[in-house]
Amino acid sequence: MAPDKIRRRFLACCSGIGLGGTLLPGVLWAQLQQDGAQQVTPEMLKAALGLSGLSFSDTDQNSVLQAVNGSLARYEEIRNLHIPNNVAPPFYFSALTPGMKVNRTREPLRFTTPAVKRPANLEDAAFWPVMQLAQLIKTRQVTSTELTKMYLARLHRYNEKLNCVVTFLDDVALAQAKQADAEIAAGRYKGPLHGIPWGAKDIITVKGHKTTWGSGAYKDQMLDEEASLVEMLRDAGAVLLAKLTTGELAQGDQWFGGQTKNPWNIEQGSSGSSAGPASATAGGLVAFGIGSETSGSILSPAARCGVTGLRPTFGRISRYGVMALSWTQDRMGPLCRYAEDCALVMSVIARPDGRDLSVSEIPFNWNAHLDVRKLRVGYLEGAFEETRDAAMKAIEERTLDQVKALGVKLVPVKLPEWSIDTSSIGVESGVFFDDLIRSDGDKRMTNPGRANSFRSSRLIPAVEYLQGQRARSMMMAKLADATADIDVYLVPANQGAGGGGGRGRGAAPTGAAATTPAGGERGRGGAGANRSVVGRHFGMANLACYPALNVVNGFTEAGTPTNITFYARPFGEAELLALGKAYQDATGFHLKHPALG
Repeated sequence: MAPDKIRRRFLACCSGIGLGGTLLPGVLWAQLQQDGAQQVTPEMLKAALGLSGLSFSDTDQNSVLQAVNGSLARYEEIRNLHIPNNVAPPFYFSALTPGMKVNRTREPLRFTTPAVKRPANLEDAAFWPVMQLAQLIKTRQVTSTELTKMYLARLHRYNEKLNCVVTFLDDVALAQAKQADAEIAAGRYKGPLHGIPWGAKDIITVKGHKTTWGSGAYKDQMLDEEASLVEMLRDAGAVLLAKLTTGELAQGDQWFGGQTKNPWNIEQGSSGSSAGPASATAGGLVAFGIGSETSGSILSPAARCGVTGLRPTFGRISRYGVMALSWTQDRMGPLCRYAEDCALVMSVIARPDGRDLSVSEIPFNWNAHLDVRKLRVGYLEGAFEETRDAAMKAIEERTLDQVKALGVKLVPVKLPEWSIDTSSIGVESGVFFDDLIRSDGDKRMTNPGRANSFRSSRLIPAVEYLQGQRARSMMMAKLADATADIDVYLVPANQGAGGGGGRGRGAAPTGAAATTPAGGERGRGGAGANRSVVGRHFGMANLACYPALNVVNGFTEAGTPTNITFYARPFGEAELLALGKAYQDATGFHLKHPALG
């Protein structure tokens, strides 16, 4: 076969991933199957090496050829092995850098206990913070069944507008609510989530029900497992109302049922990929939602829909029973209406489960009465000066003044120099969806073009992947040094992560999980993907696994929410949420909600 033809066929199939400096014959293996051949030929190998920019002597190429052909049987065995979705590689990423100190002492949880009175019309409580709803239930002014029926009615009524539900779970919800009421009546109150209705992003597995991952390729998928966080919330007495929408395979807000909408402007998508949890929470259709983030999928829809979205530290919450995009970047987190709501949910699900071995034993020590004046608070130097829109600039300057008024001193945080994209999304998602690609299942996808990144991941040699992870460690150390004297710091919401527009900071990051105009996984999150200070920081903090909190800080002239992002160092969620709560208590922006009619 002519070398040019080999190269064209090779490109059509994509290349193999490198191992130990050689190229795995992943796609050469497909070439062999197609041709009915038994061995990789020198021509095939030469074409593969050329694609990787490598040139070896004839002697070295012969050695590589022998090694590749000698491994073909092992590759066939691996490809014929069924690997369940919940099996991760046996290496576990850590958000901690050498020398980073965290509080490993478990302390009592301290929540507020608001005084509440049942409204004449229970639906008036649809937008209440979770702790207020919890007090209604604890004081037996409202039953879980009443609250559940109210939220189910709103879900059914407004889903036609928002398109935020994949699967209604009315029977499940009413049974769980009935059980909660019986337990509470018997004096077995489990805590503030007991009887509280919630919704799960549809990459989270609920046994006995479909988990579609938002894709036409998986719209009938039934997985015989239960996500750990579903079990934890059920054990705490929470009531699951629905499987809420996700952009297809955790990208954007487009799924096989259409586009999920923003309750503040139903002509606009909700952003994603935690599209449903953000939309439903913002619309008062659930008390809270659980979403996931790899690179923007909580922060982006939280900003667009004007809710309080927490992206926790990597290793805080188990991902067992959840679709994977990146085993070294994926995080689960709550989308709520109030910072303390996020803390309440975290207090239940932020713990090891013995299944996801990346989850840390570091405790989440929430104290609603923390004196925020004792926190070391900063702002990202240069980021606020980038804003060109006058109205947005005024909102951001007001935000800094409001934080100062809490009694804290704002100190500048300088972003360290770093321009190398070290993301792992492309390789790791390509591994997770390898069966989909090799079985041509991508042809059944709602957006088949989404699969291009999975194919192209085979062009990334393993040596480069691992070297990129080493470079990521270097970047993490630089960011840790830059934030060493800070507990929490403020950054304008990334333009690519939804929110009120007009910041004028350039294009959003793009990459392996390319975004739609409505938002989604914000590309690979690489530090060099966006040259603005805000964009570079977004990529670095994401890959360094820093927790972040989206908070509404005002509204545009059109009445849509604008946002600020609070960041903390790894495992600093308690301080992060404490400052967010103090800001919300002082400003009240979180209390405003959309009118759905």
